[in-house]
Amino acid sequence: MINDRVTGARVIRTAVPAEAEAVTALHARARATYYPDGVPDDGTDWLATWRSAIARPDGHVLCLVDDGRIVGLASFRTPEGAPARTVKLFQFHVDPDRWRSGLGTALHTACVEQWQADAKRTAVLEVHVDNTRAQAFYARQGWAAHPVEPGHHHLRMTLAPTGE
Repeated sequence: MINDRVTGARVIRTAVPAEAEAVTALHARARATYYPDGVPDDGTDWLATWRSAIARPDGHVLCLVDDGRIVGLASFRTPEGAPARTVKLFQFHVDPDRWRSGLGTALHTACVEQWQADAKRTAVLEVHVDNTRAQAFYARQGWAAHPVEPGHHHLRMTLAPTGE
């Protein structure tokens, strides 16, 4: 697992089960920003989903804590059926009140360092097609976008964590 990474009052570390509610709340605040008509209710129990992600022995949920409050999170693992050297970034969120403060870049750097330590050669993610702010962030971090498949609502992006 990732070691705690401390920079000033900020700590990036593995989330613990007792933080599932705080993680779920941050996730909801961040998602609400790219759904102009409100977050669709798809029936997902996000608290249960985050509890499961935090408990997964084959996954990582990192949280960025600033002055005792979770202000960023990232969830990643090798997806079912994918090659062992592939990692998927399932969720990546920063508190909207803290955008453009360097938190996302710091959290992303911690993710890439973990992927390098785990010898991952390919990182993949999907970002909502309407979330142009996130797409621009990922592009600045070196992610490459792939064409959106007809009928899909997500853009696929890839990154080579080792820089290859």
